[in-house]
Amino acid sequence: MFIMSVSIMLLAHAAFQIKGGGKIIYTDLEEYSDPVGKADIIVITHSHTDHCDPAKISRVLHSGTVIIAPDECRSKIKDITPLKPGESMTINGITVKAVQAYNYKRFRSPGTPYHPKGMGVGYLISVEGKTIYHAGDTDFIPEMKELGTVDVALLPTGDTYTMDVVEGAEAALAINPGIAIPMHTWGKDTTEFKKRVEAGSSTRVVILQEKEEYRLD
Repeated sequence: MFIMSVSIMLLAHAAFQIKGGGKIIYTDLEEYSDPVGKADIIVITHSHTDHCDPAKISRVLHSGTVIIAPDECRSKIKDITPLKPGESMTINGITVKAVQAYNYKRFRSPGTPYHPKGMGVGYLISVEGKTIYHAGDTDFIPEMKELGTVDVALLPTGDTYTMDVVEGAEAALAINPGIAIPMHTWGKDTTEFKKRVEAGSSTRVVILQEKEEYRLD
């Protein structure tokens, strides 16, 4: 059977356009992302402004678009399908599974994490025989070791609200994807991330600039 390639384009921050199976999937569309092409599926990890911009989401909607987002996003977007960690759904041959994403060491105030467990999620997106992991906003958490086979891991490395480059590299080594792509970097250098991951594993690190695309064949 002929298998189409899968492409992953960084739009901005944690926003990506994924194409595969003749479909377009967007992740975490935010204010500075510039999506082109109507969406078949939109996945949102949580409601923070830099991950969920209703105007950009509205721009790519058509009558058949499926929006997968946590319940806490309902204040911004009404027509969503929430998935809790461990739950999955399949749309036109594309499977989306929610997984855990949370902080346990980064706090807004004492005892209050920026992203408490149960607020947001990450996603495993399986399309054309490839599995892409979008980690969402998270620390390096034990659940990452249980994800199974991952072809591409999109990992936040910007610190403050998420993993930094060192923790991101530790996560990549634990997940052991074929490709790791840093995201949510806040413009910080990711050279150390690449160095640590590639020195400690067979994973290849691909650093994308905005509007740059990586193709999985």
